[in-house]
Amino acid sequence: MAGDGTGEVWCVVVAAGSGSRFGGPKHLAELRGRTVLQRSIDVARRCADGVVVVVAPGSDVGVDGADVVVAGGDSRSTSVSNGLAAVPAGAEVVLVHDAARPLASGSLFARVVEAVRDGADAAVPVVTVVDTIRDLDGGTVDRDRLRAVQTPQGFRAAALRAVHARGAEATDDAALVEADGGTVALVEGERANLKITEPADLDVAAALLDRAAASGGDSAS
Repeated sequence: MAGDGTGEVWCVVVAAGSGSRFGGPKHLAELRGRTVLQRSIDVARRCADGVVVVVAPGSDVGVDGADVVVAGGDSRSTSVSNGLAAVPAGAEVVLVHDAARPLASGSLFARVVEAVRDGADAAVPVVTVVDTIRDLDGGTVDRDRLRAVQTPQGFRAAALRAVHARGAEATDDAALVEADGGTVALVEGERANLKITEPADLDVAAALLDRAAASGGDSAS
């Protein structure tokens, strides 16, 4: 973790999407007095030595706590690659976090970093699937074999740089590292670490923040 003398941790916060399903830039939506984006930056700031924020090209979004702000590209992989290019060469661990997940806790960030420190090329937080999943071709899928993937995802910096240098494309950076032969560790995710996708998700997130505040929990505050 930041300041422990075992190599710097940097976090790339991705906020370059258009938010088409949300009806606009969801990362700019207000959530209990701060934007969704600012909440994501704030927790990254507490858990990493440096923070790079990737925004849409031409965006004049104001951010507080970022070390660097860069423009994204026409795909998620390009946006992450642009952010990664701003991470100092000496960083040992790189985290990639979706700005649309403003409730990730510091404890979750720590678990992801620890898994990379322990030797994984990539570390991914996951949660069990609670809904019954049906295949469009017919029949249901064994949900005990499935996990829902969250961010932040963590990476050995050299492994992440290597796959992005080849221009590989995917909606998930861990998938790129795994396809390149890297090891992927699964760590315990958090039910509260929801992704803001539709306006109603803001109501859920606000309720979760209120509950965490009342109980003194470790969700992003």
